[in-house]
Amino acid sequence: MSVRLNPTVRLLRSIVPRDPSRDSSKASSDLLVLRVRASSSSSSRSLLCSCKFDGTEARIGVLNALGREGSVHGLDDSPVSVELTAISSESQFDRVIAEAQQLEESVIVVWMAGWCRKCIYLKPKLEKLAADYYPRLRFYCVDVNAVPHKLVARAGVTKMPTIQLWKDGKKQAEVIGGHKAYLVLNEVRDMIENGSTL
Repeated sequence: MSVRLNPTVRLLRSIVPRDPSRDSSKASSDLLVLRVRASSSSSSRSLLCSCKFDGTEARIGVLNALGREGSVHGLDDSPVSVELTAISSESQFDRVIAEAQQLEESVIVVWMAGWCRKCIYLKPKLEKLAADYYPRLRFYCVDVNAVPHKLVARAGVTKMPTIQLWKDGKKQAEVIGGHKAYLVLNEVRDMIENGSTL
């Protein structure tokens, strides 16, 4: 998947501000965070990318790194967070699982609900985890209230949030996220690492 920038690139936040009391001969360091829209033939995702630079010359380097077509060349464009792709129908779910099976890939499906506080709290943490496995593993989310109950029952989901690993068209493993977020993330990591050896 090639990463392409929107035509308007803007500084979302500067983490390390310039300090006028520091020696002006030393270049100050800023962290530039860019919001990037990545797209491929099958899906489109929002990514949050960051790159560190020092002084004016590096700013020019960042701008020069943008090619004519808006793609990034020569920058560390590792995403900080990858938005979970929403699945909103049974046919879309079947298509995602079939595509993954055809490509011999695994997918992570996060089953959640809008009323579930643990789901809301865990989602951004899972988006950061998804960045660790980007682009070799795709993460999806399903709002159980937005899909037919038949699909939820077929997946064997009884509690929220439930994070499942699907491979070869079948559910291989799952983590039920009813406890502390860091424990859930560790269990999901273990599930992914063990699932890749299946």
